[in-house]
Amino acid sequence: MPKTVAIVGAGPAGLMAAEKLSAAGLQVTIYEGMHTAARKFLMAGRGGLNLTHSEPFELFVTRYREAQVMLAPLITEFSPLDLRAWCEALGQETYVGTSGRVFPRAMKASPLLRAWLIRLQQQGVTINYGQRWIGWRDDALLFRDQAGVETSINADAILLALGGASWPRLGADGSWQKILAARGVDIVPLRPANCGFVIPWSPIFREKYAGQPLKTIILTSQGQDFQGESIITKQGMEGGVVYAASALLREQIEKQGKAQITIDLKPDLSVEQLRQRLQKARGRDSLSNHLRKVAGLSPMAVGLVQEILHQKRGLDPVLMIKALPLVLTATAGLERAISSAGGVPFSEINSSFMLKRIPGVFVAGEMLDWEAPTGGYLLQATFSTAVRAASGIQVFLNAGSRT
Repeated sequence: MPKTVAIVGAGPAGLMAAEKLSAAGLQVTIYEGMHTAARKFLMAGRGGLNLTHSEPFELFVTRYREAQVMLAPLITEFSPLDLRAWCEALGQETYVGTSGRVFPRAMKASPLLRAWLIRLQQQGVTINYGQRWIGWRDDALLFRDQAGVETSINADAILLALGGASWPRLGADGSWQKILAARGVDIVPLRPANCGFVIPWSPIFREKYAGQPLKTIILTSQGQDFQGESIITKQGMEGGVVYAASALLREQIEKQGKAQITIDLKPDLSVEQLRQRLQKARGRDSLSNHLRKVAGLSPMAVGLVQEILHQKRGLDPVLMIKALPLVLTATAGLERAISSAGGVPFSEINSSFMLKRIPGVFVAGEMLDWEAPTGGYLLQATFSTAVRAASGIQVFLNAGSRT
């Protein structure tokens, strides 16, 4: 009889591990609390599924900050090129965008997921939906369905791939933290990553500009520059450039209670060029119209300059355009973050990704304590950790079969 593996969670990490393990001849069953697989994966693919990134490996791994020492070997074992080859073997051709990001030609997650689930079915993988993991009964996994019926499951090895706690309505709610903590596993509290931030806008500004974009800006914090786009929200600000800086900004707020940033609203113009333009006579134009006409600011950018000038009268409009000061007072809610930081620290697992305190139980994906910016880094590490955990499970079961 083949050895059995129970995987908890049908997201990218759980599905990738299931594919590797079933291909090795193991009997794999996935238990998923939702009624469909990989719901967050599907949502991420609505605007174009960013699978990985094409930049050089030496730069790629730095995106994982403190976790790069642990993740670099895994990304060597299952690299961006390996991920692209895997995707194309499922009939989904990939390409490199102008930013270096890698996407499937279909620009959606659904065709890839359909082909993937078919492959898993052909390899004998079973997925039991609507089974929420609630802990253990003795040494057996304990699940509860929506009718409240509890089922205990035994397996030769277990992989936990339950994700973090961002977008909990899609399935990853972080409830596993208490379950593992009760078994003695240290947990780093989950926090928002790639998230928005709270800025105390005036009511007038909030109502007029919430939902509008700021395009091609440079956000500066603690001497680091981040270029991209953002969106004004009723709470504050979110979007690509904010997500890229989110780890740095979150850490400032945790230490100091706030984070201070500046925004360059016209990166293509120097201070001198802007000053020359604004020296032109305004005539009957208001300051807002003058900024829009001669400085080329969007109405949104003009509104942002006026918001700060109303708070701090007498400031130089040119300096406001090139270094607009903003104070971030908190992160936006974890439930709206793209990903989460925190989770199971690497000190709690061995090199095979097995929990040191619970032999036979492995962990992969966003449950682990690492974070990365958007741009393909999140999915790449999720897949790479799953491949390492699947390899570790095979070694574990083979060692057991020889004893």
